Amino acid sequence: MLKRVFTAPDPGRVRLRFAARAVLGIGLAAAVCGQVGHSLTEAVAGGLAALLALFTVTDPTVRGQAVTTALLPVVGVPVLAAAVALHDRPVARDLVFLAVVGAGVYARRWGPRGHSLGVFAFMTFFVAQFLHAAPAQMPALTAAVLLAVLSAAAVRFGLWCYERRLPPVTAPSPPSGAGLARITTRQAVQATAGAGFAVVAGQLLSGQRWYWAVGATWWVFVNTASRGETLVRGFRRVLGTVLGLCLGVLVVIPLHGAALPTAVLVAAAVFGVFYTAAVSYTWMMLWVTLLAESLYGLFGVLNPGLLALRFGETAVGALGAWLAVLFVLPVTTHAVTDGWIQRALRCVHACTAEAAARLAGAPAADPAPRVAELEQILGRVRLSVAPLVHPLNPMRGRKRRARRALALLDDCAREIRGLVAVAADPEASHDARLAAACWRVEAAVKALTEGRAGASEPVAAPGPAAEAGALAHLHGLERALAELAAPLRAPSGSPLAGA
Repeated sequence: MLKRVFTAPDPGRVRLRFAARAVLGIGLAAAVCGQVGHSLTEAVAGGLAALLALFTVTDPTVRGQAVTTALLPVVGVPVLAAAVALHDRPVARDLVFLAVVGAGVYARRWGPRGHSLGVFAFMTFFVAQFLHAAPAQMPALTAAVLLAVLSAAAVRFGLWCYERRLPPVTAPSPPSGAGLARITTRQAVQATAGAGFAVVAGQLLSGQRWYWAVGATWWVFVNTASRGETLVRGFRRVLGTVLGLCLGVLVVIPLHGAALPTAVLVAAAVFGVFYTAAVSYTWMMLWVTLLAESLYGLFGVLNPGLLALRFGETAVGALGAWLAVLFVLPVTTHAVTDGWIQRALRCVHACTAEAAARLAGAPAADPAPRVAELEQILGRVRLSVAPLVHPLNPMRGRKRRARRALALLDDCAREIRGLVAVAADPEASHDARLAAACWRVEAAVKALTEGRAGASEPVAAPGPAAEAGALAHLHGLERALAELAAPLRAPSGSPLAGA
């Protein structure tokens, strides 16, 4: 797990820049809030708002990101007002919280913007509970949120807008449907049911920190689309929380809330959250837990008993999510995995076609956006296949096929990256053999996605002249696609059938 975090591909060092910019934006937001005279509570609210503005907004274009960022306070401030107004009315507060959970998950049907606004709405309500905000604090909290979002926007779109130098990428979305066939609708019902369990069970554990359980349930559902994904994500959340709590005992508690070292630890935790989010949910949760512990240290309430309670509430929240996905409108892992693998294969073909066109001299051909899209889709494939390759999965045959499929898809991605690098060379020229190789890649993809015979036929090794440059990558891609036929096919004819 540790090796994967530090050796995972980071094309263009996007993850590194993502994390570094987050530290700058959140630090600026907290500094601005402190400079205008906000209290520690209000500065923390502002810092968390900036974190969300930088973390959750994932529109494919800079213009879209700017619009979504501008809409965050429009959604968040009314939710914050409701949470603060219901501070002393627990029944109404809990019902509104559940409504926010359901609406936030359902909003994902509108793509990245709906997802961002749904997360921001939920977390605004959550932060009000985290800070135990009272009605008298509402004006100052609103001002802190607005200042923080503006500060984050100033960094994201002004000081450090690296997206302007990157090709826009359309984030992959789950398969659509109608009514209860739509995954987002089913998940909204599941999340609301799981959060309802978390509210009740969480309050039995603690009347003050019950919202931790609801937060755990919510975040288990984020970026998942099937029963298996949710079960694995819940396990990883608990594991990451335990690791973070152990690290907190060693690092955070000895600081006793000292301002300067705690601020440095907060910055390190923020960097860790953003840097590891795309590659390891367990590691991200470790850093999230360390961040929460550091904030409680600043408030002077951190102690071993609070850490134990954090673990209990996280476990309750994960249990609520597990029960919901198992018994409330379950979505099978196989149905989701099949769709993502098909999309990955089609994207491999699109990348190959664009690179070949670039090598042929077509000035408008640009494979870079396709490569970035492929990386995102493969991330979703790994997430959907995670239940099958999990160490606790007892079905060894499916686990073996899933691991082989993942390895071969990674081989495809590596060959695609190499092919695109060759195509980017201005001195690269079109070889007559490229057209034939690209045609064979297209045929292999069609055979895999349409279930036709022939994709499993081995590809003859190319001659020495063809081993160089683009042809070498194309032949490597052919071999990987040919070998993919075995793990993706089963007697039923469906990829990873029965998973």
